[in-house]
Amino acid sequence: MSSKEDILARIRQNTRTRYEMPDLKLDAITYEDKIHTFIEQLKAGGGEAHLLQPGEKVDEVIRSYYPDAKRIASNLPEIGCATFNPDELSDPRELDGTDLAIVKGSFGVAENAAVWLPKQTRHKAVFFISNALVILLDKEEIVHNMNEAYRRLADADYDYGVFMSGPSKTADIEQALVFGAHGPIRVTVVLV
Repeated sequence: MSSKEDILARIRQNTRTRYEMPDLKLDAITYEDKIHTFIEQLKAGGGEAHLLQPGEKVDEVIRSYYPDAKRIASNLPEIGCATFNPDELSDPRELDGTDLAIVKGSFGVAENAAVWLPKQTRHKAVFFISNALVILLDKEEIVHNMNEAYRRLADADYDYGVFMSGPSKTADIEQALVFGAHGPIRVTVVLV
């Protein structure tokens, strides 16, 4: 038995009165236009979104946002502008100096523009170490709120995952907003 299971077993032994879990029905916020709300929330958080139009190519869109990127990481087969596959690196420290990483999000949340990124590469550092991050997201995979998002994850099977909502930022230092404190300086979500 793990220490966690041992602790929970002891708590159960010493609990005299048990109560049924209350009904947690929640009238969570919903939006008339989830895609528009997602884009506006992402912009408010310092990120940027691009709604892919018919005839546009993802590689060309990425290059228009990041024309100076030289070291581009992606393991996605549909990405032709990548200069290397991060899964071929044995040590995550080799990702240092990555200008741009391109990953695929499972779903987004309109309420706060968070995108669920399950571990899809050998090294999860690819989400945080690159200077910029492009997330490809199916526009039909946007939920209204975090309540829906967590329900969606309830039965999901994943090794590691993170919600990312725009670029890394902090306002701890003299109340000044700083981007890129703990992760990418820029985040662009391409809605496909």
